[in-house]
Amino acid sequence: MTTQRQAAMQSMIEWLADERELGKEPSKIEIAGEFDLHGMHYYIFKYKKSLLGKWLLGVCGGYEHDLDTEHCGHVFSEMQPYDPATAQQEAIVMVEMIREFWMKQAAALEEGQQEANSEESQNDKRGLFNGFVLLDSHECDMEQIKRNLLQDWNISCTEAEETDRDNAKETDGTLVFEADGCMAALSFVDAPIPDGEAEHNAQANYLWKEAVEKTQTHVAQIIVAVFTRSGSPLDSGKLYAKLASSCLKLPNAVGLYSSGTVFHPGLFVDFAELMKTDNDMFPLLNLVHFGLVRTENGISGYTFGLKTFGKDEIEVLDTQASPSELRDFLIDISGYVIEQNVTLKDGETIGFSAEHKLPIVRSEGVYVEGSSLKIKF
Repeated sequence: MTTQRQAAMQSMIEWLADERELGKEPSKIEIAGEFDLHGMHYYIFKYKKSLLGKWLLGVCGGYEHDLDTEHCGHVFSEMQPYDPATAQQEAIVMVEMIREFWMKQAAALEEGQQEANSEESQNDKRGLFNGFVLLDSHECDMEQIKRNLLQDWNISCTEAEETDRDNAKETDGTLVFEADGCMAALSFVDAPIPDGEAEHNAQANYLWKEAVEKTQTHVAQIIVAVFTRSGSPLDSGKLYAKLASSCLKLPNAVGLYSSGTVFHPGLFVDFAELMKTDNDMFPLLNLVHFGLVRTENGISGYTFGLKTFGKDEIEVLDTQASPSELRDFLIDISGYVIEQNVTLKDGETIGFSAEHKLPIVRSEGVYVEGSSLKIKF
């Protein structure tokens, strides 16, 4: 007879093996903990993509009774590093977001507002943005964040109705709410990013000389996550930039670890606030990192963040262009791909004029995981 733990393990493996997730079974997977939430039981998993890879966090559950082997559909992973000190809090955030999403979907179906393709919507991670606001003290002023959201973006997450479909729910440092057609979640974790990961990736921010030094001062974090209910990734991307900028206005916020680097809090806020004067402006520089690497044969560049829009990352290898020219090129191409919803393909060419044709090759990434599009520039 299959036990609940065995059933949860198998469900987690099957979810990860889906072609839209890992595309294969994890090389290693273990149950790392259990918790109860909203009267249901959940299992925390740690797993590895490869034998030598890092442990990553997953959650499976929604079991109503001790002997149940059928969960309620709360199976998910953002493929973020597993840290035993914060695993349960991060798992709760994922469950709360999934739970709120399906409650809203159910309400919409009852009112005849939309048709749902639930399984496909849950598994498709396009439009899921997440990052970590780094704090240099052991406190998080959620009320100030709410005030910032209301003042800066006219986003209210305090007018909750006394029903199961509240506009906002806040428990134990976790806030989940809906805005602009998206689900959003904040969760305070009184612990730093583990294994020096944020400090290591801060080195990639060549626009901020003190990035590593400032990142080293962080002792706590706010997990920020946003995903679209039914709109495009552009919708959730805009809300993520607004939410993160409101968090970064806290006096103890020292940076945002996201998109493979650590963003300067002031610059991130400045870029986000451009949306105040131009509602159609898309905050590309807040959502995609444009990396530059000096090589023996010139300079190379890469994007980190296009996958969130369902696009391949882009790399330019060993060009003789200047760093500023290469960065501007990557920004222009990425903006075109995202805002015009263009899918570049292997063997095609791209250019900004009839005479300007640059070949595209899709192959294993050099500076990014998985496949990338190599553009000769």
